Amino acid sequence: MGKTFHSTLATIFIIALLNTLQAQELKGFIFDTNNSPIPEVSVFVNGKKTVETNNEGLFTLSEVFKLPLKITLQHPDFYNVTVQMTKNNEAFQLSPLSKSEKLDEVIISSTYQKESKVLIPTKKISAEKFEEYSSRDLVSAINETPGVYIQSGAINTNRIVIRGVGSRTLYGTNKIRAYFNGIPITNGGGETAIDAIDPENIQTMEIVKGPKATQYGTNLGGTLLINSKQAAVGNSYFATNLSVGSFGLIKNTVAAATATDRFSLNLNYDHLQTDGFRENSDYDRKTLFLTSSYKLNPKNELGLLINYVDYLAQIPSSIGRTAFEEDPSQAAFTWKAAQGFEDNKQTLLGVSNTHRFSENFSNTSSVFYTYLDHYEPRPFNILDEYTNGYGARTVFAKDFSFLKNKANLSFGGEFYRDEYNWKTIENLYEENNGNGSLEGQLLSDNIEKRDNLNVFATVTLPFTQKLKGQFGLNFNQTTYDFTDDFNDGASNKSAERNFEPILAPNVNLLYQFNENSSVYFNFSRGFNYPSIEETLTPEGVINPNLGPERGFNYELGSELFLFKRKLHFQVNAYLLDIDDLLVAERIGDDQYIGRNAGKTQHKGIELNISYNQSVGRFLYISPYLNAEITDHTFIDFVDGDSDFSGNQLTGVPDKKVNGGINLSFKNFSLSSNFLHIGEIPLNDANALYSEKYTVFNTKASYKNQLSKVLSFEINAGINNFTDEKYASSVLINATGFGGSEPRYYYPGMPRNWYSGFKLKYQL
Repeated sequence: MGKTFHSTLATIFIIALLNTLQAQELKGFIFDTNNSPIPEVSVFVNGKKTVETNNEGLFTLSEVFKLPLKITLQHPDFYNVTVQMTKNNEAFQLSPLSKSEKLDEVIISSTYQKESKVLIPTKKISAEKFEEYSSRDLVSAINETPGVYIQSGAINTNRIVIRGVGSRTLYGTNKIRAYFNGIPITNGGGETAIDAIDPENIQTMEIVKGPKATQYGTNLGGTLLINSKQAAVGNSYFATNLSVGSFGLIKNTVAAATATDRFSLNLNYDHLQTDGFRENSDYDRKTLFLTSSYKLNPKNELGLLINYVDYLAQIPSSIGRTAFEEDPSQAAFTWKAAQGFEDNKQTLLGVSNTHRFSENFSNTSSVFYTYLDHYEPRPFNILDEYTNGYGARTVFAKDFSFLKNKANLSFGGEFYRDEYNWKTIENLYEENNGNGSLEGQLLSDNIEKRDNLNVFATVTLPFTQKLKGQFGLNFNQTTYDFTDDFNDGASNKSAERNFEPILAPNVNLLYQFNENSSVYFNFSRGFNYPSIEETLTPEGVINPNLGPERGFNYELGSELFLFKRKLHFQVNAYLLDIDDLLVAERIGDDQYIGRNAGKTQHKGIELNISYNQSVGRFLYISPYLNAEITDHTFIDFVDGDSDFSGNQLTGVPDKKVNGGINLSFKNFSLSSNFLHIGEIPLNDANALYSEKYTVFNTKASYKNQLSKVLSFEINAGINNFTDEKYASSVLINATGFGGSEPRYYYPGMPRNWYSGFKLKYQL
């Protein structure tokens, strides 16, 4: 494949260079009556929103469109216009609305969950940001967000920490709520597997930090809203993307999409495999993804979502400090001997309907089903589990008049139940003559039914032209029903746990000085329920004394645009007080129980700075810098005979800084960036810290049209090009057993390269 593949790439590249001036992506520029660029202008083609202008007022139509092209330009502060685009790099002028006309702006009711509708600023990650990294990399783009840090032990082992919440989760993510096209992907135990989402399927990802999104529950960590790509109305295409790279990386994606005024369909197939750079770290994943919508009539629209993931991932696990320093590519001895792995099959199915009662009143309701089949041989036992989950969600949205201004009310509810079935089996790998794991006798057989009900309401009120308020309330009721199918009689551990109902209020205030500056404030209450591992005692009994952790969040911030909106500046400070902190106490080799242990206080300052500058007609430069400084501490934390009050929160860096620069010239683009992570306390005593590190990455791309219907892209990149040795994830409070060294470290990837080739055929 090697010689043929590279020869093909070279041929296509030469052809592309000869056709650079013949066929390029369509670009345009939008400005106001003062000749200043207008950002966030929505560009519609064939009635479908296709793109928005950036801070320079520029937009690029990545789809293949023929000139002349009719486009519609919309912005809430300007008159909407429909114009004829007759040439590439054409400029269009918009006229501003008067103050009285802005007051009469209609808030269109849209219950399809593309956005959180939170009044104050949230972080939105576009498909373009994900494309600045490797097609297999979901983590790096998210890690550019101040206050958010994903520790990645492997492709299938990610722990999302938002403002220190989630740092004590050992191997996954269970302190946030996540939705894919409005369908929950968080299970009944609060766990979220974002690795089930292929980054090439994502159009936008919105991150709400803290418990501000009332209609999505009020998890202390926050909410992720993920929305998929789809074709623009009137367009159909077929696309393929092949990526290769270090450590046996091969990723191939095939996509097909079509859209009309009434019907849309998007189908993606993805296959990712890699040998990994560590022992026992092979990974093989297949993903099938389908979304569709159909307008039954002007008032009703149906939606469909199917996501199927099948992967086999070997597990090298964490290693001790000596092994980390000498040879980070080695696996943990016991996991290597057991040839530990996880075999995972996961299905997500959702059906929704949006009904418009009137121009100002609508409802979106959905039903969904999830299935997880998971088999994981571990050195201490073999886990065989499956989960059936199902639920329903409904949201009403109503626009109304308030103080002669347009206000909005949304209300609804969400019910979710999953039935978690799991068995543990003795692992006889030590008796299997070096052939890895071998099933022995059954150790446990359990079922847990978990019910979660959220009822919510949010009202957004414009008190004046400049001051807006948003007030929300969430009611939650959660129950666990545990069934022991292994023990009989007096030994049976079956039990129920009904948690007390929780009311969580939320207040957001936004004061807009002018179109370029604002200040905002948030007060909210949130909570996290214990996971299944935390719920059970070492004897397999539900702990009746274990409850949710609860917290109050306070946030103050400001957003500013300068130099004709070329410079964007955002800073905010937050304070999060958490009571009844859920902690995992280690009782054996990779075995833990949970308990409520004291209080923590999370404080931090977050900063975003970005600048966009055009040099001439074709060169664009966009540097950016994101930073956070944190002070997360135990206020009251006593563990046995040890008092850790006043210590830094375990598993959270004291600072995180990232930045980069994006350059584009005609069809060429270059992205370079870095990520700096400060020291991380590895144990509650703060006696040991991980080393700080900085990782540099870069990627270059070339795009062009070979014909009116055929386009292509070639890209290549290097990750960690200084070959920094670092821990991409840590296991807090690790304990050595049998004289072994505590295994704190998951080594990060050494220097590695990748290259990709994309073809897109417009039907």
